[in-house]
Amino acid sequence: MAARQTTFTCACFYVDNIFISKYKLHVSYENKTQFISNYAQILRKRGCVTEDQFEAVVTEIEAEIARRRSLGFESLRREAEIRERFTPLHKEVYYLKEDYLDPDFLHIVLQAKTATSIQSVSHLMETLGEGLFRLPVFTKQFCHLLLDELDAIEKSDCPKGRPNSMNKSGILLNEYGFDTYLLGPLRQHYLAPVTSLLFPNSGGICLDSHKAFTVTYGSGHDLDLSCHFDNSEVTLNVALGYDGFSGGHLVFGRMKDELASQDSLKTPLHVEHRTGWGVLHRGGHMHSAEKLLGGKRCNLIMWMRSSAVRNVTCPMCSQPPQLLPTPGADDGFTIQDQGTQITVPRQREVDVCHAL
Repeated sequence: MAARQTTFTCACFYVDNIFISKYKLHVSYENKTQFISNYAQILRKRGCVTEDQFEAVVTEIEAEIARRRSLGFESLRREAEIRERFTPLHKEVYYLKEDYLDPDFLHIVLQAKTATSIQSVSHLMETLGEGLFRLPVFTKQFCHLLLDELDAIEKSDCPKGRPNSMNKSGILLNEYGFDTYLLGPLRQHYLAPVTSLLFPNSGGICLDSHKAFTVTYGSGHDLDLSCHFDNSEVTLNVALGYDGFSGGHLVFGRMKDELASQDSLKTPLHVEHRTGWGVLHRGGHMHSAEKLLGGKRCNLIMWMRSSAVRNVTCPMCSQPPQLLPTPGADDGFTIQDQGTQITVPRQREVDVCHAL
């Protein structure tokens, strides 16, 4: 009998990189005793001083772990309900057309398909820093059309899952049907030639899946985003608009594996948003978003993944992945399930995401 294909997540997902929003801290949580030992001191320094405050943090963490464990089932439930109830406003926005893509982006892609070195295309885009590039992706007309559709989704009473544990406002695009004919082809046929040249040693030559979502900043939404790294090998962050916002620049620092090295200290790089333009960077590049000073903005994020890379080393815990089956969620691992029991999480060192 053929091996059954299923989806997996690394066991670290239920233990590590849990964000405590009030205290701007990422933590690992295996049990309360371990948590107190590792984080009581730093939490006190950040204002968590009473027993009630500490218990509230533990309650928040345990609720987040429970949410993560139910994530796949809830995503399948939402997707089924959306298919039954939601009627798209602009059906054409779900199907990629070259008219949606900026002519300069199409030129970059064409050059990348025949190029033999990064220098062949890097002069066609903005090199902001090491492994950090900005380039036009979508036309402004498409951005406005997509925002119109996203507004219709937001105004509907259909369910909406959180894009990740740090952003409270946004849409998981696969649940609304954007992946198959819009974002999948965008990654496979247009982004892949570019990432192959820009990130050959970071999985850019073999990106075979992605997680795509939107994030919204403004009154009633998030205003900023703390320092973090992405669950991706390569990330594309495209500014969709809206007009009239100010502030909210992206801020890039060091790679996550450089945090302990004093020799790798770098001056943070501030990147402004341009409608239709995207920033390409490695998933492990530490970054944040400054406070939005006015207006509203929306960005499309694609966490692009390489199973060839993450099957060897999980990008989140930097360890060989200990895989657990999960329904309705694809973290980019491609291990065949042949009935072999998968091990439980091991003890791992504390990994705190410090500010830039």
